[in-house]
Amino acid sequence: MEHHEVLVIGGGNAGVSLAARLLRDGAEDVAVVESQPTHRYRPLLNYVGSGEASMSALERPAAKVMPQGATWIEGQVVSVDPAAPSVRLAGGREVGCTTLVVCPGLEEDWAATPGLREAQTAGWAGSTFTVDTARRVWPALRDLTHGRVVFTMPPEPAPCGATALKPLFMACDHWRRRGVLDDVEVHLVLPGATPLGLPGPDARLERVLASYGVEVHREARVAGLADRRVTVTTPTGDVELDDVAHAHVVPHYRAPRWVAESDLAGATAAGLVDVDPQTMRHRRHPAVWSLGDVADLGTRPSGGGLRKQVAVLSHNITTDGSEPPQHYDGYTVMPITTSRRRLMLVEVDRDGQPSPTVPFPDLTKPRVLTWYADRYGLPLTYFTRILRGKV
Repeated sequence: MEHHEVLVIGGGNAGVSLAARLLRDGAEDVAVVESQPTHRYRPLLNYVGSGEASMSALERPAAKVMPQGATWIEGQVVSVDPAAPSVRLAGGREVGCTTLVVCPGLEEDWAATPGLREAQTAGWAGSTFTVDTARRVWPALRDLTHGRVVFTMPPEPAPCGATALKPLFMACDHWRRRGVLDDVEVHLVLPGATPLGLPGPDARLERVLASYGVEVHREARVAGLADRRVTVTTPTGDVELDDVAHAHVVPHYRAPRWVAESDLAGATAAGLVDVDPQTMRHRRHPAVWSLGDVADLGTRPSGGGLRKQVAVLSHNITTDGSEPPQHYDGYTVMPITTSRRRLMLVEVDRDGQPSPTVPFPDLTKPRVLTWYADRYGLPLTYFTRILRGKV
């Protein structure tokens, strides 16, 4: 059986940046399992869906981002033996390892929202979270002058779910500038009572929602889509939204089946990998670790959180037993645009307490500078430093 010192499942942000950091920290044999030929900086999808970026700005060939010195195993995982540890790929290839890192990201749970795929195929629904439909979102919203539009935030776990507010706010700002906002009936479906469950940032977001005249459905979910009708389940009963011009409905997410149906998973309904949220080591299999969206870390997934996770996990793997483990405090960041050129940056730890990268200025206040940093600065940093294990 083929064998590697460290085997990383997943060639997204988590897998590539961790592999690069491991090599920089002294690991000699690192392999990455990834089946997709294209690597994407997914945060820019929200800007594609708001007319501020193209798909070419966020895509690179996977071969170009794989760390120098790592082995790229082009294949799709179908099962894992965490006790060995080893993985089986489609086609029957088996790969063993001394240390296994599980970070394949999350998959869309289409069954959780009946009719969503059909509505996307019909063209009246889409999402900046879905690669296949992200480029269709802005044309659908840009020329709208009247009608009913529905936006949603996905329940956790989700890949930086709070950023689902970006296309909503940028579209509303666009309609206001065109003078048609009063003729567009905008609905937002929230999984919780407030957007983030954080008093300070929520107060600012509630003011922005009110300024745009958005009707908010709280503690709600989309129960189904059909014939330009969106059914929303709320604590007081179902709401039927008919004649919907466009539905920006983000799918629910879950772990890949080979994770959820294996001994990797814990008790979460989404099948997340059962790890110690501080060290990121599996609770039952000491040779297995996990990070990113698929790991049960008790915090909202985000790219900013990944940067902290990668540093901690690389240390814990490369110094396993020789030094005390480092701990990840659950830091995460939620960049949310409030207009086409202003963005608020919400940084918190696992307990929801503020954890700002810089003490001042207050980055939860929407600013033009943070918008430009999010749109232009971070993508450049991502491809030149984060994926190379330098941040």
